[in-house]
Amino acid sequence: MGRSQQSFSKNEREKKRKKKNQEKLDRKEQRKLEKESSGKKSFDDQIMYIDSEGNLSATPPDPDQKVEINAEDIVLGIPPKEHDPDEHLRKGKISYFNDEKGYGFIVDSRNKESVFVHQNNASSQIKQGDLVVFETEQGPKGLNAINVSIQEKE
Repeated sequence: MGRSQQSFSKNEREKKRKKKNQEKLDRKEQRKLEKESSGKKSFDDQIMYIDSEGNLSATPPDPDQKVEINAEDIVLGIPPKEHDPDEHLRKGKISYFNDEKGYGFIVDSRNKESVFVHQNNASSQIKQGDLVVFETEQGPKGLNAINVSIQEKE
């Protein structure tokens, strides 16, 4: 390829690039004129408001319907729970107890849940069929009964 042939190709590519850029600018200008002549605003040009139901609206809200909210009344998270001293105490019946191994299970009278119990966590000797009062703690395999005592007759 000669030097003149190389320059000619380079000049042609440069002309095409300039023509393409000019066409792009012309299209941009045409879109701008169309937008101005139609009088429509694009979504980006509009100011949007949120109405009382939480929906987007193009009209501003009525200032007479404004609701005042006291910041102290807003509770974040779970509301504080009133502490019941007897809440941690549970009542139940020993459904199974192995005297040789010293463990068994208590059926909670409130929710019929089975809770593991060991003789070391009982204040006195317990046996199958006893009505007991106990507390629970989370063990490696589930709930364990602790502070187990035989319920006095009411």
